[in-house]
Amino acid sequence: PDEARQNKARIDIKAIESALKLYKLDNGVYPSTEQGLQALVSPPEAGVLPKKWRKGGYLEKTNLPKDPWGNEFVYLCPGVNGSFDLISYGSDGAPDGEDAAKDINNWEIE
Repeated sequence: PDEARQNKARIDIKAIESALKLYKLDNGVYPSTEQGLQALVSPPEAGVLPKKWRKGGYLEKTNLPKDPWGNEFVYLCPGVNGSFDLISYGSDGAPDGEDAAKDINNWEIE
């Protein structure tokens, strides 16, 4: 089951990454760390406000997905490893795990 959850986390990260790219295409910037992934489901009200936020948002669901272990995805913008970092901390919900608890992130997914 852990391998299936890890695969699901990778798929979810790719989907969120695509939504973030659409957000940037429409608005010229990625949501800030403070605005978070919530900016994909409802327009931010602080920070750099979106110019052309899409009615209905950028994700199919109206609420933010959690990772397969029920934890929030971690989002940082600007990221340490790129324009933004998107991370699931794996089964232990804490950074730097190994095996089933290994972190899954957008900069290591192909």
